[in-house]
Amino acid sequence: MNKLFWPTKKIGDLFNVQLGKMLNQKARQGDLLPYLANFNVRWGAFDLSRLNEMTFSEKERTKFSLCSGDLLMCEGGEIGRCAVWKETKEDIYYQKALHRLRPLNQDITTEFIYYYMQHIASKGELPKLVGETSIAHLTREKLLCLRVPVPTTQEQTAITSLLSTWDQAIEKTELLISAKEKQLNALSQNLLTGNKRVKGYSEKWQKYRLHEVLTEHREVSSGREEVYSVSVHKGLINQIEHLGRVFAAKDTSNYNLVKPGDVVYTKSPTGEFSYGIVKQSRIEFSVIVSPLYGVFTPRSQQLGTFLNFYFESPSRTANYLVPIIQKGAKNTISITNSTFLSNNLYLPTCDEETKAIANILNTARLEIDLLKKQAEAFRRQKRGLMQKLLTGVWRVKVSKETLQ
Repeated sequence: MNKLFWPTKKIGDLFNVQLGKMLNQKARQGDLLPYLANFNVRWGAFDLSRLNEMTFSEKERTKFSLCSGDLLMCEGGEIGRCAVWKETKEDIYYQKALHRLRPLNQDITTEFIYYYMQHIASKGELPKLVGETSIAHLTREKLLCLRVPVPTTQEQTAITSLLSTWDQAIEKTELLISAKEKQLNALSQNLLTGNKRVKGYSEKWQKYRLHEVLTEHREVSSGREEVYSVSVHKGLINQIEHLGRVFAAKDTSNYNLVKPGDVVYTKSPTGEFSYGIVKQSRIEFSVIVSPLYGVFTPRSQQLGTFLNFYFESPSRTANYLVPIIQKGAKNTISITNSTFLSNNLYLPTCDEETKAIANILNTARLEIDLLKKQAEAFRRQKRGLMQKLLTGVWRVKVSKETLQ
């Protein structure tokens, strides 16, 4: 670990560390009450949208209670993931998969330890605490022995206040991203189905079979192209960047060539897309994909963009594919490229309207992409600050107000 400029102490000397209640089907004494499980604890926050329940006796309610300022930390899964509990009225408890850290004195703040745990997690140092095991667990014994830096409480407060500013910037940006994505989804649903028309266009839309607007060019690798995969959220992406290594066969001569603007259909279930996904290539050069993928050239670049946005919706994708697809007993998909092109969609008859819709949706998507880059920049800045501030390389000036 990094050299520290402050004295260190063991977690066991700073906190009362208590594992939560073990799930026990036999012990059913007490009231049925909600509790926090591992999945409810995120970094710096709690997801209370789904709470499980179990019985807690009066004695257990005292033992496994939560107070504002308690730090809850994951024992398994992503070990060390933690958040500070700030609620005061919620009658919620916690299970054995979580450690509760409650300060023994005023020498340490749970907010400082939260940031320190996040810092060492980002450096990949948490797995070293648990050793080489098939299933990593941060046991109470190992947690008690973890040494952490202990600056003065005034400096702890100053550091956590500074880092929380970045957290607030990240949170506000992510909330804005979420709002913009909801707006884009609503806009897409209206514009891509003709429910809302672009001003200045009134021509009737027409039902087209996809083979009328998409052509399978059947070109294959020249041996010089990079191997790409298709992702729900990233579209066409280099296999090494997406999966960490190339999964392609040694001989890629029969891999399908994807030119800029081509539309690619994957024929395998992916998350919400039970019948595969459809994406337009936004790569500025030709790449290759598995021969299992269907590759098609759209009638125009803008039509390809229109279809890319249309098939971003799991429900719209299913509505198109369900009538023409066959699924095997093992959830395998049986569909030919010609069958994929056989169903129909209502599309604009005016190429200019198609272009206008594509431009509107592209502009909205670009705004979201820029916000995502901004959020990632904030996260990088925060990691850099934690690296300096939580090791004492950079010191924070403590104001007179903090000392009072």
